[in-house]
Amino acid sequence: MARKPRIEYEGALYLVGNRGNYRREVFGTAAAAQAFEDCLFETCASTGWQLHAYTLLPDQYLLAVGTPRGNLVAGMHWLQSTFAARFNRRQGEQGHLFQSRYAARLVEPGRTLANVAAYVHLAPVRAGLVPFAQLAAFRWNSLRRFLRGDRPPCLSGADWLAEIRDYRDTSQGWRDYLNYLECLATDVDEQQFAGFTEMEHGWAIGSAAWRMAQAQAQTTSLRDRVLHGADLAELREAVWEKEVVKLLGRAGKTADDLRREPCGAQWKRALADAMRRTTTATNPWLGRRLHMGKGSTVSTYVAQYRRTRAPDA
Repeated sequence: MARKPRIEYEGALYLVGNRGNYRREVFGTAAAAQAFEDCLFETCASTGWQLHAYTLLPDQYLLAVGTPRGNLVAGMHWLQSTFAARFNRRQGEQGHLFQSRYAARLVEPGRTLANVAAYVHLAPVRAGLVPFAQLAAFRWNSLRRFLRGDRPPCLSGADWLAEIRDYRDTSQGWRDYLNYLECLATDVDEQQFAGFTEMEHGWAIGSAAWRMAQAQAQTTSLRDRVLHGADLAELREAVWEKEVVKLLGRAGKTADDLRREPCGAQWKRALADAMRRTTTATNPWLGRRLHMGKGSTVSTYVAQYRRTRAPDA
């Protein structure tokens, strides 16, 4: 079966992660972790990736990356395959190191990216590997490099750091960030507000408006992905919304017209009929979006319109 397409475009931001095959501790030794970190920095240098945060746990990695060239897939292929080849050669092994495909969730720029970076940096604490007091010294975490000023050219946090209480990319700014993380690590409500739970599933991390805009812009890529529940509903509604806007334009109508004019206006019936013929939009959704009342009412209006086939009003 063909692999489902990834969503790629210039400037895209992602939270990327994968686990060892069968939860194997791929990074259980310092040598293995160092080898992956080296591969990661090499990948960034060759692809132009911007690395915003990363952490390596014994059985998984988490990366917050930006792709100015829109080349996530090419970079990830090189990263994982090169590391696997080096790891297996050193260990005298063969076979897959990582389970299935890596997860790659789109991330909204701005404060959401800052929240994702915090999620990545606090991963060792959440996993119980170290208490927060030792997090700054945790070797396989970009936080340690930010605090020490020991960074490769690809590792940058200036933009997202400024989103948190206007912190600056200075020694003091990173100490302030560490204090912020300490508060966040013990405040479950604040973690919930920052969206930590949402970062563990779905196809995109960000505000509802941003996700909707992304869904509309990426409908072709998303249509071929396996989505479930809320993600699937969001994609479907984005497709429907895009079609509504197009049909409104053709009819010379606006969103204000939808609100002002009667539920059963002839042009609304024509629009609902077109939506039913060209999309999978449900009657309840059409009732809400077109201000036509309940789903059963929309069904009646569409049936009447189809019987009469009256021209658009």
